[in-house]
Amino acid sequence: MRDYIKRFLIAIIMALCISLLFLGGKHSEAASLSDTKEMKDSWIWPSDGVISDTYGTRHGTHKGIDIAGKWDTPVLAVDDGLVVKSYYSNTYGNVVFLKHPNQFVTVYAHLNKRAVSAGQNIEQGEVIGNMGKTGQATGTHLHFEAHQLEWRFDKKNAQDPEILLGKVDVGEAVQGGIAGIGNNVMVASSHLYPQIQQEAAGGIDSPTNGRYIVKPGDTLYSISRKQNISINRIKEINHLNSDLIRVNQTLIVQ
Repeated sequence: MRDYIKRFLIAIIMALCISLLFLGGKHSEAASLSDTKEMKDSWIWPSDGVISDTYGTRHGTHKGIDIAGKWDTPVLAVDDGLVVKSYYSNTYGNVVFLKHPNQFVTVYAHLNKRAVSAGQNIEQGEVIGNMGKTGQATGTHLHFEAHQLEWRFDKKNAQDPEILLGKVDVGEAVQGGIAGIGNNVMVASSHLYPQIQQEAAGGIDSPTNGRYIVKPGDTLYSISRKQNISINRIKEINHLNSDLIRVNQTLIVQ
């Protein structure tokens, strides 16, 4: 009788343990979905350009997205992070790897040049390099990847960047610095569509007392052209540490 009771109690304990494991798994999954939504709302697009390829093409071997653009287009960090690698690869060309607080690693490949070194702490929107076609690239573009926890040679941890940045189609234009629909953050370096951006801003306004209020669609490039001042000078006198500007932000432009 005692053996029967003992076996019965052991069975109950095992059932409880299994239930707790399932509950823990569901909780972890929910947390992961929540984290993904948070990243989608906060991560910014890494560069101006047009989507030329998406995740999973080439018989499943393409583990990132391609953004085609003009030579030397600034490439931005999608979020705060630490530069874990910055080097030249035969395949990636000039490439930068960033490790983010959310334990994702992002990869920026085929750069014309790199602006950061391993060990640097980077803020969201900071320029980490410029678009090029180094390594195994047939045209000027940024190849962008996102990996959970760590980058592996077999790319086992690769995630579709569209889950984190937003759904896009081949041929669709994206703007670096934009984080989600309706967000007012604008990259300070766009030069892909300056005429469209000027029209969206409602024309060219003169500054008041050497100051300029940023309008929707403005970029540092378009402002520098309007006010006949270099981007570097605007950044210097306004103490801008990244390449982001915001709507209604007041800039000194004299």
